[in-house]
Amino acid sequence: MARATGAHAQLLGAFETAYGTAPGGNFHTLPFVSCDIGSQQPLEASDVLGLGRDPAPPSRDVITAEGQITVPVDLRSIGFWLKGLFGPPVTTGTGPYNHVYTSGADTLPSLALEVGHPQAPRYFLNLGCLVNSLNLGWAPSGKANATLALIAQGETDADTSSGGTPTTQGLQRFHQFQGRIRKDGAALANITAAELTYANNLDPVRVIRDDGKIEGADLGVASCTGNLAARFADMVLLDAATDGTSMALEFAWVIDADRSLTIALPSVYLPKPRIPISGPAGVEARFDWQAAKPDGGAPGGAFVTVTLKNDIANY
Repeated sequence: MARATGAHAQLLGAFETAYGTAPGGNFHTLPFVSCDIGSQQPLEASDVLGLGRDPAPPSRDVITAEGQITVPVDLRSIGFWLKGLFGPPVTTGTGPYNHVYTSGADTLPSLALEVGHPQAPRYFLNLGCLVNSLNLGWAPSGKANATLALIAQGETDADTSSGGTPTTQGLQRFHQFQGRIRKDGAALANITAAELTYANNLDPVRVIRDDGKIEGADLGVASCTGNLAARFADMVLLDAATDGTSMALEFAWVIDADRSLTIALPSVYLPKPRIPISGPAGVEARFDWQAAKPDGGAPGGAFVTVTLKNDIANY
C-alpha cells in the first residue's frame, strides 16, 4: 500500500457561489509550499464525580476548521489568493492585463479548498474558506513566499477528488532579487529586510447548530502593518518617524514591464525607534509601521491597492 507524501500532495481551489456549498466544475491547481488547513475537534476531560478515581469517557468539544497555507509569490496563482483577500479585482488591458485589488470591500468571496493525497487515496475538502490575512516578506536574496491564514466552515473527506479536471497555470515565481521598495515615489535605500501583513480580522460567527460548524465570519476593521529594517546611514526614515507625518510606501516585485506585483500604501506612519549598537558591525534600526486611510481618514480612497500585471485575462 502506498503511503501519502508531501511530494505527491495537491492543493485544488475554486470560488463558491454560495457560502459553504461545493462549487461545480473544475477546480484550479494551486502551487504551495506548506499547508495545514483542516478541521479538528478536541476532547474535553470528564468532570463527572462519584465513579471512582478512574476517569469517565471524555466529551467532544466544538469543531474548528482553519489553518495556514504558504504559497510561492507566483505571477499567476497569487491573483487567486488576492481575490480571496480583497475581493474581485478591476481588470483592464488586453495582454498584459492589469488586475487592481483594493481594500475596503464589504463582502469577500468564499473558497473551496481540497487537500489531496492521491496515493492514499484521500481528499479533504474544506468549504466556506475565507482568507483572513496575508503575510509577505522582502529580503536581498531567496525565494518570495506568502503565508495565508484562513477560516473555513468545515471539512469533508472522500476517496475521490471533487476537483474535476483541474486547470493548471504555468508557474513563474517572483524572486527576492526582483524586489523593490519606494518612499513617496523614490527608491528607498539601505533597507535590509521588510515585512507586510494585511488582515481582514475576521470574527467567526458561532451559533447553535447540530453540525458544530460556524455560520460564517464577519469582517472586522482591516489592518495593514509591517516593519522595515534599515542600516543607519541617513535621516530619511528617522525624520519621518520623529515628525509623525505619513509617507507613501510601495512594495513590489518586478520581472519586467509586463509582469509585476505592486502593493501601494498611500499613508504609512512610522514610530520613533531606538537605534541599538550591538557590536562593531553596521548599526541597524527597525521601524514597525502602520498603514491608514489617506487624507486623515476622510471617506473615499483605499488604504491598500495591489496591482498584479500578468497574462491572465480574469480572476
